[in-house]
Amino acid sequence: MTARALSLLRIRRMVIKELRQLFRDPKTKRIIFVSPVLQLILFGYAVNTDVRNVATFVVDHDRTELSRRVVDAFTASGYFRVVGTSDRSADVGAALDHGRAAVGLEIPAGFTRDLVAGRAPAIQLVVDGTNSNTATVASGYAAKIAQELGARLAAARGAPRRAGVELRARAWFNPSLESRVYNVPAVIGVIVLLMSLLLTAMAVVREREMGTLEQLMVSPLTPGEIMLGKTLPVAGVALVQLALVTTVALLWFHVPLRGSVAALLLAALLFILAGLSMGLLISTWSNTQQEAFLAMFLFILPAIILSGFLYPVDTMPALFQKLTLLNPLRHFLEVVRSIFLKGAGIRELWQQFAILGLMAAAGITFAARRFRARL
Repeated sequence: MTARALSLLRIRRMVIKELRQLFRDPKTKRIIFVSPVLQLILFGYAVNTDVRNVATFVVDHDRTELSRRVVDAFTASGYFRVVGTSDRSADVGAALDHGRAAVGLEIPAGFTRDLVAGRAPAIQLVVDGTNSNTATVASGYAAKIAQELGARLAAARGAPRRAGVELRARAWFNPSLESRVYNVPAVIGVIVLLMSLLLTAMAVVREREMGTLEQLMVSPLTPGEIMLGKTLPVAGVALVQLALVTTVALLWFHVPLRGSVAALLLAALLFILAGLSMGLLISTWSNTQQEAFLAMFLFILPAIILSGFLYPVDTMPALFQKLTLLNPLRHFLEVVRSIFLKGAGIRELWQQFAILGLMAAAGITFAARRFRARL
């Protein structure tokens, strides 16, 4: 296929034909433009690793003013919510076993006496480890609350402050440490990839099932013009979806966009081309729309898991970390998170841009050859 073999007029006619076919059904318009916004709002709230209002069961054996101040400190933080109290230690295990609580707080008898005497009293925190993320975060919150409360009580008694190192931590790019600010930009990438695959994977298969593929083959259109006519409308729709979900992320979730919009558009264009090439490959390998739909989900699920969207790439086994390098979604998530949160640009992310560009070029080339061979 040479550049002289392509006709801009025929490509334009093919694009118009695809757009008319794409938007002929009103349901398709809602799927293309309304569904991504709803998905972003749903995932933006659902994909949330923040730990708030953890159900806590309290056993207070001391029953003094200072022990009540300990419980008040936990509840006032907003991280813990008391759902039950008792004076028996066995009730903590029962509450955790039956799922009524995720955390058990037990204050021993003599807590106030030891504190007044200058000794360091111990309180026990029992955490349900079924959800390791909640258990780890809740334990860290509890340790910090207990440390700060102990320092305030010691200062109130006039006890001398022990010498040592005081750590003052500050989050640089996400000061409030909200998981939503971190997850919403990644959801944008997942939605754009999903819609690009969905629209492209059905392209050739739909024509074959409707019996119109033979008409395209005997028309003056070349295989390259047919491929461009089917991919360019989807690329335009994907860019419109990107603009929609980005606007929702900025205005609804208040996610900061500190980087360049031009860099975001360039990365999105390269990512969309890589996704479209994969969708076109699925379309040429499938004989029916059902096969294409199943193949698309067989690709999208591993792509999401190996992208760093749900789990950090650094925590994966070494083999899977290498496999993630072949995943365009992994590189796009690095770019989009850095642009949104860090204000990074092409200069800082040139490696990810280069990899996305290579993936897009290789994917489009291979898809074009496969498309011509299938036609």
